[in-house]
Amino acid sequence: MPAFYRAPMPIPGTEPGHVIRHEPLTGFAALEDAASNERVLYRSNAVAGDRPIAVSGIIALPKGRPPSGGWPIVSWAHGTVGVADACSPSRDVLGAAAHVFNQAPHRLLNLLLRNGYAVAMTDYEGLGTEGRHPFLLGDSEARGVLDIVRAARNLYPDVLSPRFAIVGHSQGGQAALFAGARAAERLAGSGLEAVGVIAYAPASDILGLFRLAMAQSQPFEGAAFIPLYFTGAAEGDPEHVRLDALLKDARARELYSQVDTRCRVELSQPDSWGGIDVKETVLAEGADTHALEAQLATMHPGTLTIPIPIRLVQGRLDTRVEPLQTLRVHAQLTQRGATIDYIGCPFADHFGVMGDDLPGTLGWLRQRFTGQPPDGKWEGSCQTLTAEELKSSAAVSPTP
Repeated sequence: MPAFYRAPMPIPGTEPGHVIRHEPLTGFAALEDAASNERVLYRSNAVAGDRPIAVSGIIALPKGRPPSGGWPIVSWAHGTVGVADACSPSRDVLGAAAHVFNQAPHRLLNLLLRNGYAVAMTDYEGLGTEGRHPFLLGDSEARGVLDIVRAARNLYPDVLSPRFAIVGHSQGGQAALFAGARAAERLAGSGLEAVGVIAYAPASDILGLFRLAMAQSQPFEGAAFIPLYFTGAAEGDPEHVRLDALLKDARARELYSQVDTRCRVELSQPDSWGGIDVKETVLAEGADTHALEAQLATMHPGTLTIPIPIRLVQGRLDTRVEPLQTLRVHAQLTQRGATIDYIGCPFADHFGVMGDDLPGTLGWLRQRFTGQPPDGKWEGSCQTLTAEELKSSAAVSPTP
């Protein structure tokens, strides 16, 4: 582990967001349209035991002079790269296994910088730093996403606004929704104000996806997500989710240990999880999965109460997060009182939503931060779906 990511013990500071150390960041991990990129290590808390931990990330400032009141902040929540430290966005280098996925949101993030938003990008708990990243554990992700906003304000108090939006994709879309639900409590007394959440193709129905994956007897790429699910569940309930009892044998335990050295795309390879008969290889016969499944169920964002406005964006051609999944999340959050704009992108796949919705994203953020409604220049290929359109599966499902 590089020295930057090794936190002194005890963890310095007393409050989440305390900046432990920082340094200028260059190379492929940096955002090219920023006036400055700073790699940061900041204080947070693990969900397990609420113990102090260090989390890493990036803070990027726009070029030019900040407006009165400071640059508004976008806290970015990244998509799935894996749980191995080398996969983290702040460590990204050309040729790294997660490089393509870490670069995927840069077009969006650079556009935000050019439009006057500072960008704070957490790596999440345990991704880059000590410990194992608890994949899709919503409260853990929320702390990383929210505490880096505090860190940004602590590092740049004179140029950053206390107002921020939360934006994320895939795993990060789910993380953004959890952060929106936890913001008021987590940031109480900080002076920070969350103005809204944008979630692109948020991960959902994790328990259902796990059950479907565990029934597969033919090798498939998506098996790579199984060990990642285990990491979140085990951290969420370490007393009862005991992987040593759940995994079938030494071969299954060896496969699981690969999460510490391989990124998600590598776990999908034939010599890893992508090449096994999941049904016969992974779980011990008669394994009690009740605690595991209970934790996976808590990862579903449709159970949240989110008091700030939401922009939920889904690509019609997405096969990784199915449109009907996101439609269910919309219905469930709406039933719990959320205010949601549901945006359908008819030509976008899983990653394409971040590009196709650029005009709408900018217009929506402008409205949330300034109160000014979008004008014609914010129109794009994505559109807000009406209640009637949402009732029709044809409006949100992939074409045959």
